[in-house]
Amino acid sequence: MLWQDVAYAMGQSAGGAGGQNPLVAFMPLIILFVIFYFLLIRPQQKKAKEHKEMLNNLKRGDSVITGGGLYGRINAINEDVLTLDLGGGQEVKVNRGYIATVTDKKVVESGKKEKKAKTEAKAEDKSKAEDTTTTDE
Repeated sequence: MLWQDVAYAMGQSAGGAGGQNPLVAFMPLIILFVIFYFLLIRPQQKKAKEHKEMLNNLKRGDSVITGGGLYGRINAINEDVLTLDLGGGQEVKVNRGYIATVTDKKVVESGKKEKKAKTEAKAEDKSKAEDTTTTDE
């Protein structure tokens, strides 16, 4: 008799939930999908589209960085195979899909100049510090 009461009680609660709108039951899943779409899927698709566009606009003479981290300049383009000059007479053939980004030569050169200026400033500070210690003695 005890099990019949439990089964009857369970049947009553299931019957009450069954009358509910099915859209309300799936609302949390729909909301999660919308959140994932705007936070993950859409930005990833946009980034992939921009990368594909960048790969299609590659031309001879562009400075690039490969997916493996190699810096080079495009010497030749043969459909999906790019020949990169790495400097010092080194050339590498790379698949077009493995180009991570196009770099601006001016940006790379200005970075080198800033680094050189910093090392010169450090050397200058070091020599000044040595001069003050020798004059104090």
